[in-house]
Amino acid sequence: MFLENSRYANVPTDTVTTRDGPEVTALRLRPLPPTTGRPQTVIEGDRLDVLAERHFGDGTRFWHIADANTELVANDLLARVLDRFNLPEK
Repeated sequence: MFLENSRYANVPTDTVTTRDGPEVTALRLRPLPPTTGRPQTVIEGDRLDVLAERHFGDGTRFWHIADANTELVANDLLARVLDRFNLPEK
């Protein structure tokens, strides 16, 4: 259902029947693992995929940065210049 490197790749699902009758499959809540990292400051033009490529060697791992900061909408993490975020350990 999801790519192997997706944050949702191994998340369990539940199938339920809606009030109107059709069945739908939904992801269960995914608990975020505790992470450590070093504080970073957002600079103009920062992008999660570029930071992930530089830090992890894989731009598709941008979601590891979002998860380390418990950000549901990944791009919101870098929305404001000079905000702080944690760059997780490799």
